[in-house]
Amino acid sequence: MSASVLTAVAWPYANGPRHIGHVSGFGVPSDVFSRYMRMSGNRVLMVSGTDEHGTPIQVQAEKEGLTARELADKYNRVIASDLQGLGLSYDLFTRTTTGNHYQVVQDLFSALWKNGYVIPKVEMGAISPSTGRTLPDRFIEGTCPICGYDGARGDQCDNCGNQLDPIDLKNPRSRINGETPKFIETEHLFLDLPSFIESLGSWMSTRTDWRPNVLKFSQNLIKDLRPRAITRDLDWGVPIPLDGWSDQPMKRFYVWFDAVIGYLSASVEWARRSGNDDAWQEFWTGDAQGYYFMGKDNIVFHSLIWPSLLLGQNGAGDKGGEPGRFGTLNLPTEVVSSEYLTMSGSKFSTSRGTVIYVGDFLKEFGPDALRYFISVAGPENQDTDFTWEEFVRRTNFELANEWGNLVNRSISMAHKNVGAIPKATALTDADHELLRQSKAAFDTVGAHLRRSRFKQASGEAMRVISAANKYLSDQEPWKLKDDPDRRDSVLHTALQVVQDANTLMTPFLPHSAQKVHEALGGTGVWAAQPEMTEVTDLDVPDRSYPVLTGDYAGEQAKWESTPLEVGRPLQKPTPLFPRLEKELGETGPEWAPIVTD
Repeated sequence: MSASVLTAVAWPYANGPRHIGHVSGFGVPSDVFSRYMRMSGNRVLMVSGTDEHGTPIQVQAEKEGLTARELADKYNRVIASDLQGLGLSYDLFTRTTTGNHYQVVQDLFSALWKNGYVIPKVEMGAISPSTGRTLPDRFIEGTCPICGYDGARGDQCDNCGNQLDPIDLKNPRSRINGETPKFIETEHLFLDLPSFIESLGSWMSTRTDWRPNVLKFSQNLIKDLRPRAITRDLDWGVPIPLDGWSDQPMKRFYVWFDAVIGYLSASVEWARRSGNDDAWQEFWTGDAQGYYFMGKDNIVFHSLIWPSLLLGQNGAGDKGGEPGRFGTLNLPTEVVSSEYLTMSGSKFSTSRGTVIYVGDFLKEFGPDALRYFISVAGPENQDTDFTWEEFVRRTNFELANEWGNLVNRSISMAHKNVGAIPKATALTDADHELLRQSKAAFDTVGAHLRRSRFKQASGEAMRVISAANKYLSDQEPWKLKDDPDRRDSVLHTALQVVQDANTLMTPFLPHSAQKVHEALGGTGVWAAQPEMTEVTDLDVPDRSYPVLTGDYAGEQAKWESTPLEVGRPLQKPTPLFPRLEKELGETGPEWAPIVTD
C-alpha cells in the first residue's frame, strides 16, 4: 500500500562549499531512502535548500569582500551544483532568502505568539568588543559549567548534551577571533520550551523505534528544557512581524529558528510551483510520514525544538491553543541522525585544512563511488574514520571486482555467443537457488532501507552479487561451447540476477544503475537525476535563483524482479567502475589534505 512520505533533509549552510562529512550525514542517506521509497510505489516529497541567514554569513562575506546576499548567492549555486552532481533527487532544493520562506516563517511565528508559546525576556547578550556585532551562541565557546568540557558552545555542550547560555560558560571566547565577548542587556523573544515538556514527553514515549543514539539523547534533555531565544540583534535575517519589533532594523529571527521552518516553507514553495497551492498538505497532514535526515550535531533541533514549534503551531502544547494558518501538522515520524565522518579521528574542519570538498571528490571519482562508501562504510551508528586506503579497497574489490566484473563478464559472454539476451531452457537446482536468493533479497534489502539501515541493506545486496559471481565460476559457461542450450541457460540466469542486483543497487548507485540498464539493452530513464533550473522568486519578482528539482514519477525502476526480455540485443559493455591505483590509498590525490596523527 502506497504512502505519502516527506523526506526532510538538513539545510547546508551557505558560507562555503560542503565537504564529504556534510553529505555523509544529510545527503546520501536521505537520497538512498527517497529513491527506495519511490521505487516501492510511495509518493515522496524530498525538500531542503541552503541556510543563508545569521552572523556567520556576514563574517564570511566580509572576508570575501561581498555583501551577505552576494555571498549567499555565490554558495547557493556552488552547493546546489555539488548536490546535483551527487545525484540527490530533490523535489525542491531552494533557499531561505525567498519571499515565500519569509512569509511561512512569519505565519508560523504568529501562531506561536497567539497561542502563548513565545515570551519576551531581557537577557545578557554577547557582542564582539572589536566590531560591536552580536555573537551567536554557537560562535562562543568555553568550559561547560556542568561537566567541565572545554569545547562547549554557548547554546549547548556536545559532551553532556545540556542546553547552555553563553554567559554561563567559564572562560568564554569568540570562535571568530578568540577575543573575550562583552555581555550587555538586550531584549529578545524566547520560545517557551518548558511549556512543551509534558506534550513532548508524551509524544517521545511513542518513538520507540528510533535509532538508539537519537532517542536516548533526546529523552535525557526533555526534563531540563529552558526558554530559548528565537531573535537576535542583527540586520541579516527574517523580520519579526510584531508591533514594536518589525520597525527595529537590528532585530531579526535567529537563524536556527527560520532554518528549521524551511522544511515547511520548501514544501509550500514546491506546491505553489506545481500549480496546486495546497499540494503540500498531502505530506504534512493525516497519515503522511515525515523522515528527517541530519548529522548528530543537529539532533536537538529536530527531535525537540522542531516538534515543539509544530506543537505550538498546532495549539497542542501544554498551554493548548488553536491551530495556526497551516492547520494541524504532523510531528516527525523519525529523526534519522548519522554520527560524524572523521579523518584520523578528527572532525572534518575547513579552518584546519582537514577537508575533502564534494566538488573536488566528484571531479576525480564521480558520484557513485562516494555514495557507495558512505552507504556501506559511513557513520550510520558511530563515528567512522575516512581513509583513502579504505576508499580504494571498497572501490576496487567491491565495486570494480565484484559488481563491475559480474556485469561485464555476464553481458560480454552473452554478447559474444548470442548477441542478445539468451533463452533459458531446463534450469538446474543451482539456477533455481540463485534466482531464489536474488528475488528474496527484495524483501530483505527493502526492510532494511525502510528503517534507514543502509549498511545492512547494501551488505545484503552485495551478498547476491557475490553469489552470482560464485555461480558463474562454478558453472563455467565459457567451457560449454558444445552445449549451447546449457550455456545459454547459465547466461540467462546470470543476466537475470544482474538485472535484479541492479535494481537492488539503484538507490545506492543511481548513475551506474542507468548504465547497467542500458547495457542490458534497456531504453529510457531507469534512475532519474535532479535538474538545476533558474526560477523567479514567487513573491519578489526582481530576484531569481537556481533550484534543484526533477521528474521522478515517470516510468522508471520499480522495486521488484522484472523478467528479462529474451532476444533483446546486447552491445559489448564497457567497464562499470575503473580500478583505482593502489598508491592512491596512501595519501589520496594531490589535492587532498595530508592528515597526520
